[in-house]
Amino acid sequence: MIRILWAFVLIVVALPARAEVEIQEITTPGGIDAWLVEEHSIPFTALEIRFRGGASLDAPEKQGATSLMVSLLEEGAGDLDARAFARRSEALAASFSYGISDDSVRISARFLTENRDQAVALLRDSLVRPRFDNDAIERVRAQLLSSLRSDLKDPRAIASKTFDAMVYGDHPYARPQDGTVETVTALTRDDLLAAHQGALARDRIYVGAVGDITPEQLSALLDDLFADLPETGAPLPGPAQIKLDGSTQVEPFATPQSVAIFGQPGIDRDDPDFFAAFILDHILGGGSFESRLMQEVREKRGLTYGVYSYLVDKDQAQLWQGSVASANDRVAEAVQVIREEWAKLRDNGVTEQELQDAKTYLTGAYPLRFDGNGPIANIIVAMQMEGLPIDYIATRNDQVNAVTLEQINRVASELLDPDALTFVVVGQPEGLGQAAN
Repeated sequence: MIRILWAFVLIVVALPARAEVEIQEITTPGGIDAWLVEEHSIPFTALEIRFRGGASLDAPEKQGATSLMVSLLEEGAGDLDARAFARRSEALAASFSYGISDDSVRISARFLTENRDQAVALLRDSLVRPRFDNDAIERVRAQLLSSLRSDLKDPRAIASKTFDAMVYGDHPYARPQDGTVETVTALTRDDLLAAHQGALARDRIYVGAVGDITPEQLSALLDDLFADLPETGAPLPGPAQIKLDGSTQVEPFATPQSVAIFGQPGIDRDDPDFFAAFILDHILGGGSFESRLMQEVREKRGLTYGVYSYLVDKDQAQLWQGSVASANDRVAEAVQVIREEWAKLRDNGVTEQELQDAKTYLTGAYPLRFDGNGPIANIIVAMQMEGLPIDYIATRNDQVNAVTLEQINRVASELLDPDALTFVVVGQPEGLGQAAN
C-alpha cells in the first residue's frame, strides 16, 4: 500500500505549478527559523535543510573532509548500519539526500504524513548520530577517490580546478570541494567527526518546508530534529580577494578539443542593478540559442556546440563566468570572438527588442520552476540563504519587467569589463601561448 501511495504522490507533485505561493515564517520555541508553505491536498511533505559553510570550512590539509562526511550521513546512523538504514527508509517510503557546495551542506527529505514521525526520527539519527563505521568510510572513500582520479583526466574538471585556483588564491574557494587524492586518502575517522561538529550546527540552519504539515507540527518537528546538534560550528571564511587580470592561461592536455572557463568580476545579489545584470547575462550567454555568444560563436562560425555565461554569487565572492569547448585549431578564434562580443555589448548595449524578448522568456519561465513540493521547498530555502524578502516570489517578475533600456545599457557599460575577462584553456590549443593576452 505504501509503495502505491508513494507512486501516487510522485505523480501529483509533478503537476503544473500553482499560481501563488503563500509562505509562512515561523520561529520554533527552540529558536529555529523556517519558512513553510502549507499544502494539504496530498499527505506528503518536502523538507529542505541547509547549513551554511560547506566545503569552505575545510582546512587546507583536510580538503574533502566535509564532502566525505556528508556522503556518509546515510551510510548508517544510530542503531542501524548502512544496509539497515537503507531498508528502513525504503520501508517508510521516505527519501533522503545529502549534498555539499562551497557554501552549504544540503539535506533533502521527502516523507508521507502517515510515516512522518518515524521518517523524521531516522533523519534525526543521520544528522545527530551518524555511525561513521570503518567499512562505510572505506567504501565511500574509494568511490570518492575514483571520482577524483577520473577528474584528473577530464579537461573540464581540470579547467574548473585551475580557474578557481588562479582566481581565488589562498581562499578556500580555490580548493576543490571534494578534496584531492592525497588529502582524501589521509582523512581519518576523527577528521570526519570534527567536520561533522564544524558543519552541522544550530547557528547556521535554514529550513524550507512544503506540504501536509501545520506550523505547530513543523515547529515541534524541527526542535526535535536539531535539539542535539552543537550550538555553534566552525568559523566561516571571510571575503575572497579575486584575481582576474584579463590573461589567457593554457594548461596543456592531450585532447582533440580544448575546454575554456572564463570570467570577470560579477555583481552582488543585493545590488540594485542585479536584475539588469541578470537580464544582460541572458542576452549575452545565458539564453541558450538566442544568446549573442551562441549566435556568434556557434551559429555563425561553427566554432562550438555550446557556449554559455552565468552569474556566480558565492557567499564571499561574485563572478560573471562562462564556458566553451572547441577544437584545438579553432579555440583561439572562439576566445577572440567571446572577447569581442564582451566589448561590443559594453560599448553598444542591447536593443529594445532584445530586452523585451529576454523579459518575456524570463518572466514566462519562472512559474514553471514551481512544479511540486520539493522544488518549492528548495526555492524558499535558497531565498532565505540569499537574504531575499518573503514576498520575493510575488514581486520577482515585476522587478524583471521594471528594468529599462537605459538602465540595462548603463549596467552593461559599467559592469562588463573585457580587460578583466580571464580565460583558462585546457587542451592543445593552436594560436594561444602559455599566458597570452
